[in-house]
Amino acid sequence: METNNDFERYQKAKKQVQELKGFYSHLLSYVIVMIVIIYINLKYTPEVLWFIWTLLGWGIGIFFHAMRVFNFFPFFNKDWEKNKIKQFMEEEKSNKNKFQ
Repeated sequence: METNNDFERYQKAKKQVQELKGFYSHLLSYVIVMIVIIYINLKYTPEVLWFIWTLLGWGIGIFFHAMRVFNFFPFFNKDWEKNKIKQFMEEEKSNKNKFQ
């Protein structure tokens, strides 16, 4: 039983590491591409700052990616429903034991 629990924790930790790696690679590509785009914009058409639209659009995507990876949206978490069911079952069990 203990090894099964350890394996589940390992799998969950491994998944979190993969999500972090994905986020950091996304962030790195965002920074590199934005530097190139800003350079091109300022070099060839400095009178029109069109790079801001790319910066904002992709930045919103980065923001929501970070929110999901760092669990700032607890209701969008994949394990949220499972954890809530477990919590309610434990509350029901403890309430049942109180009245016996």
